[in-house]
Amino acid sequence: MARTYDEVLKDALSLTEEERAALAEALDDSRLTEEEREIKAEWDAEIDRRIADHEAGLTHGVPLEEVIANAQAKLREDREARRVRSRG
Repeated sequence: MARTYDEVLKDALSLTEEERAALAEALDDSRLTEEEREIKAEWDAEIDRRIADHEAGLTHGVPLEEVIANAQAKLREDREARRVRSRG
């Protein structure tokens, strides 16, 4: 006999947080095409590699404030360069 949505939901909500997260990811992945699954797998592998590099001390993080300041400076430079070019 098929289980109802409410029955499945009740069981899912009784899982641990980690199990619910894994279930949610599996359900989300089930909506992907084969090509999208391959791309996701490649991104997942890249994320795992970057985390491993960081944990091994091969890379370092940059404080958010520094990232924002650099991005804002770059935007100002780009706007100024466009303004200068538009004057001819």
